Amino acid sequence: MALKATIFKAELQMADLDRGYYQTHTLTIARHPSETDERMVVRIIAFALNAGDELVFAKGLSSEDEPDLWRKDLTGAIAQWIEVGQPDEKRIRRACGRAAQVLVITYGGRVADLWWAQNAAALQRNDNLTVITLAVDETRALAARVSRNMQIQCTLQEGELWMIIDGENLRVTPVVLKATHSA
Repeated sequence: MALKATIFKAELQMADLDRGYYQTHTLTIARHPSETDERMVVRIIAFALNAGDELVFAKGLSSEDEPDLWRKDLTGAIAQWIEVGQPDEKRIRRACGRAAQVLVITYGGRVADLWWAQNAAALQRNDNLTVITLAVDETRALAARVSRNMQIQCTLQEGELWMIIDGENLRVTPVVLKATHSA
């Protein structure tokens, strides 16, 4: 018998001072049986960093053809493809061909560093790709506060994300490893 996803609910109050975006999102997050709390939290961080009405959680781990999150335009074209973790370089290359923008958010400390060292040269060729990394102590601190029903307040300013979960204020400072090349 196959294990089913565990459903988490989060009310995300987003204040993105960099973009002037202020909104409350009610998120339903299906955590795949093989997914850790830390990976799920990174998906929530990915949502917070890119929040918008069109951004949705996709099938991610459950599908080879979908990312963790994506944003489609009115025609159904993929405007933004977001991967979490250490995806295969070929998968990223395919995503760059399918989407206007691709974002990879890697985490996990040494594992993320090794992944970047192995893939950096090949990924530099993708002009529509951004790669950021998150500090392991920050993601694990957030993962320790995960519950099935969460109230999360986020403030994003100058690229730094402050999240209040369970009454504790935690900082996430994404580090850009590769930025999108502008035309």
